[in-house]
Amino acid sequence: MTAAISRTHWDSPWLGFAVRRAGRLLVSLWVLITAAFLMIHVIPGDPVRAALGPSASVQLVEARRAALGLNDPLWLQYLNYLGDLLTLDMRSSMVSGLPVAQVIGDRLPATLELAGYAAALAFAVAIPLGAGMAVLTRGGRRRPAELGFTATSAVLAVVPEFLLAVGLIYVFGVRLAWLPVAGRDGFDSYILPVLALMIAPGAVLARIMRVEMLAVFEADHVRTARAKRLPQWLITLRHVLPNALTATVTVGGLLLGALVAGTVLVENVFAWPGLGSTIVQSILAKDYPVVQGVVLVYGLGVLLINLAVDVLLAVLDPRSTIRES
Repeated sequence: MTAAISRTHWDSPWLGFAVRRAGRLLVSLWVLITAAFLMIHVIPGDPVRAALGPSASVQLVEARRAALGLNDPLWLQYLNYLGDLLTLDMRSSMVSGLPVAQVIGDRLPATLELAGYAAALAFAVAIPLGAGMAVLTRGGRRRPAELGFTATSAVLAVVPEFLLAVGLIYVFGVRLAWLPVAGRDGFDSYILPVLALMIAPGAVLARIMRVEMLAVFEADHVRTARAKRLPQWLITLRHVLPNALTATVTVGGLLLGALVAGTVLVENVFAWPGLGSTIVQSILAKDYPVVQGVVLVYGLGVLLINLAVDVLLAVLDPRSTIRES
């Protein structure tokens, strides 16, 4: 009996799901770390000379190369790099001399705030908007409202974040002078960059939510619920909305990954003191240790978002292939 209980425990779909996702996360993380390590080696020329400039002495260049371990064999550099990451040591900036972990720690909260507020607002607006439009336009009703919604959301979905940012700055910062256009100082300074980040993904999520709800409205189990003469609001909340959320969350996870990358452009437009502006400044200054560290943080953020979406999908739909495959 004990053996049967143990076998049942090991055959749990949740355990298999956890093992698969953990293995996939580790492999993806290894690929990310390896790519970040190789970044400094695929750059033409001497990265240290490029960072220090042509006027730097040979002795200074050689000392910096030795400090970075660039004179060691490639395999030894890779092992040392992995060992440093295990101790959260990301080396030091070539420009400021500060530890890369400190630079990232100082700038990361600003980026997390910006991306977090934009993601929360995108979901908070898109899900009820898409669901409401599905209810209003179901069965071909209110055709003008449907055309207006689809046309507007399609246009907003394809406009790049930096163009939205420039447009918002011109309208609300320059013409109307209602909101600040740069910096991170007070509640008002968050409004424009958050809107610039959330408008495009919010438009896509609203379209997906509407399409999925319209499809679920025609499903057999919803027809059965109507045949039982259940109230329409109960059918929508209990039978339609949960099923439509599955696809919306899937697409939302992909959009959140793109949103994290979008912070790079938006932060530079609004002079936001986050990782996005830091990585651009580091690329221009050829500060490769900082670039490597920021790339790792952005990549890890995308991997964790994908993992969170997979877990949420498994919770929302326990019968899905995420747990059974």
